[in-house]
Amino acid sequence: MTSPLQQKIKITGPSMVTANRTWDGVVIYRTAAKGWSTDLSDAAIVRAADEARLLLAEATADDVGAVGAYIAPVEIKESGQIKPGNLREHIRSRGVTIELPVPA
Repeated sequence: MTSPLQQKIKITGPSMVTANRTWDGVVIYRTAAKGWSTDLSDAAIVRAADEARLLLAEATADDVGAVGAYIAPVEIKESGQIKPGNLREHIRSRGVTIELPVPA
């Protein structure tokens, strides 16, 4: 289920859907093949609000391996390389961002 904030998001440029993997907290990205990848270059890129909402709805419905899916901006370089579109996503792209239980 999406939050009211996510439902009101206005897409102003290229965006993707991201989440964290449930079993290890790793940052993952929704792919066009309706799966998840740890590589941002595999992310499905959308440019319209309706496309973004559809991709988010699919990701939320398929939450078996992901938690907290949301829409985030990306930047596409002239070379075609995809980069995180804001500071939060740059930080998240560096690794685990949710606290995991410590094994006993």
